[in-house]
Amino acid sequence: MADDNLQSKKVYKIFKDAEIENKELFVPLLVMLEIIWVLDSAYQISRQNILNIIGDLLLMPILKFENQDVLQNMIYAAKGNKVDLSDLLIAYSVKSNGCKNIMTFDKKASKYNFFKLVK
Repeated sequence: MADDNLQSKKVYKIFKDAEIENKELFVPLLVMLEIIWVLDSAYQISRQNILNIIGDLLLMPILKFENQDVLQNMIYAAKGNKVDLSDLLIAYSVKSNGCKNIMTFDKKASKYNFFKLVK
């Protein structure tokens, strides 16, 4: 976010070094979940901009994402509904592991087809 100049410079160096050394940096799904949460709640970034940011990150050759297909499915699904992006990421992660649904107490999330409301 470039809100901390020193941290921004360090991240730039890490990315640049990985590029020069032809290395990949691994990004777990949990980190992506945290990125979504921070961009939404701390920075109030719009849903579409968050999706654009994630899409841009997926294009970076130095980044290797855990279950990249889960992220791509989440982005695609997000265009057709208003389900929270974090919930969509969880849903597609669960689906990729062979589960049919997610049990939840979240009434809003339960409206999406992968979630089953616990009553």
